[in-house]
Amino acid sequence: MSDQNQNKKQLNIELSPEMAEGIYSNLAIITHSHSEFVVDFIKILPGLQKAKVKSRIILTPQHAKRLYKALQDNINKFERLHGEIEVPENEGLPMNFGGPTAEA
Repeated sequence: MSDQNQNKKQLNIELSPEMAEGIYSNLAIITHSHSEFVVDFIKILPGLQKAKVKSRIILTPQHAKRLYKALQDNINKFERLHGEIEVPENEGLPMNFGGPTAEA
């Protein structure tokens, strides 16, 4: 491929120091409409009766599916290196949030 074609396909992504720190989440609530998926990332702390949405990501259905496939691929790679990730079957929320029914 020529250098000119490579430059057209390159995407420069900027990551600020603040964003690079990331946000911890131990719960994700997923809802959707006919035109979008909404993923709320939440941090629940032991002993507190309130949890905060730390970040909300809104995706098109097509992008949500691409994200699903990318996560699936990365989980498979992780498990090949480190063994199966175990998720308890009957692990529930520590409290009833009364919100959307889908969770991840």
